[in-house]
Amino acid sequence: MIEIETVRLAYGDRTVLHDISLSLAERRIGIIGANGSGKSSFARLLNGLVLPSSGSVRIDGLDTRAKGKEVRRKVGFVFQNPDNQIVFPTVAEDLAFGMKNLRLPKDEIARKTDAILARYDLSDLRDHPAHLLSGGQKQLLAISGVLVMDPAYLVLDEPTTLLDLRNTRRIAAALEALAQTVILATHDLDLLEGFDRVLVFDEGRIVADDTPAAALPFYVERMA
Repeated sequence: MIEIETVRLAYGDRTVLHDISLSLAERRIGIIGANGSGKSSFARLLNGLVLPSSGSVRIDGLDTRAKGKEVRRKVGFVFQNPDNQIVFPTVAEDLAFGMKNLRLPKDEIARKTDAILARYDLSDLRDHPAHLLSGGQKQLLAISGVLVMDPAYLVLDEPTTLLDLRNTRRIAAALEALAQTVILATHDLDLLEGFDRVLVFDEGRIVADDTPAAALPFYVERMA
């Protein structure tokens, strides 16, 4: 359960989010809104990348302000541009990075690396230069690097913006197959049609909170 209580977020004199309060318990939750609406800032609140100016964000009872390290173990975050997450020269080295920080045994790191590479058809690319992968492969690597850490929640900030249709569909299929709770901020409304809940942001406020069947048409009409 994710609980947001009277959260306000400001950068200097500019308020980005205004008094947001809600609970998130569904398996698939979408976040939409125009550029500058506050949706990406809201997504970053969920794993403590950004802390609220006032109010609280709790993940399974853990406050992001007081228990940031524990929260980030529970909530994985995938950025729009995978190059912001890929830090090591090869695919296998990049996957192993986070697990080494957790001091996992070498045999467990190898096993988990093999499993995630096979899961996303990346096994043949184990020793491939990570930054020379295709756009879709990079995004799958970024997602894989988070999933090997076994988070309970996965938050993604516009992960398909840089991808073509084929790779967008590949990422969509990967997300649909996950057991984790998925919270997806996106401009691609088609990705959200099978979701349980959609939050619509506008000028730092939630202006709709409903099923995709209701929230998506509302958003389209509002943007028109």
